[in-house]
Amino acid sequence: MMQLPRAMLIDLDDTILSAYGRPEIAWNIIAAEFADEFAPLAPSEVAAAIVESARAFWTSAEAAWRMKLVQARQEVVRGGFAALAAAGSTALPDDLAIRLADRFTAYRDEQMFVFPGAHATIDALKARGIRLALVTNGAAAIQRAKIERFALVHRFDHIQIEGEHGFGKPEERAYHHAMDALGVSASDTWMIGDNLEWEVEVPQRLGIYAVWMDSHGDGLPQGCGVKPDRIIRSLTELLPGEG
Repeated sequence: MMQLPRAMLIDLDDTILSAYGRPEIAWNIIAAEFADEFAPLAPSEVAAAIVESARAFWTSAEAAWRMKLVQARQEVVRGGFAALAAAGSTALPDDLAIRLADRFTAYRDEQMFVFPGAHATIDALKARGIRLALVTNGAAAIQRAKIERFALVHRFDHIQIEGEHGFGKPEERAYHHAMDALGVSASDTWMIGDNLEWEVEVPQRLGIYAVWMDSHGDGLPQGCGVKPDRIIRSLTELLPGEG
């Protein structure tokens, strides 16, 4: 049985909350709502182009775009539309790109929920005396609203939002700041989250034990050079006897 640490830094989106996972499914659902406006293109073609545009966009996007998620999604859809037009399809109007992107944003918000057992696990960890920090990237207003909406404020000793602090993962100071706030060192700390760079690779470099959240059970990407110290599908697995 693995001994629990003195402290845990826990990610928010797709670790505590089901928020942004499976984007291809969400884009196909939303594209189907606009099917009449895409003709003769099939909604699935439009969704595929947007998903590819999103991959390219977020691979090279500057951190500032995380503070402008609504605008970023509009840019992603514009990129998908441009790719379709370049391939010979009829050009789709910009106002449609904006409406489609904004509907996607609303849909994501509507569908968001706390993963089963997450609240109870966090409460159980806190009851054991483990110091807890919620460390999340993103805009202050959006992330703070989620934290309040899903009753997380009182569950953490420290809440660190990129938009409120002016820095975020994978900047090393984001992890150092959280550990300083909890009064612990790297050897006393676990980082839990779904992003292999932000929650595994960089924390490991700092001496933090890194737990990767694979909520869908997809496994590590093929050829991935990052090796988590532990892989879980649910926060409940953090409790002794549960994983």
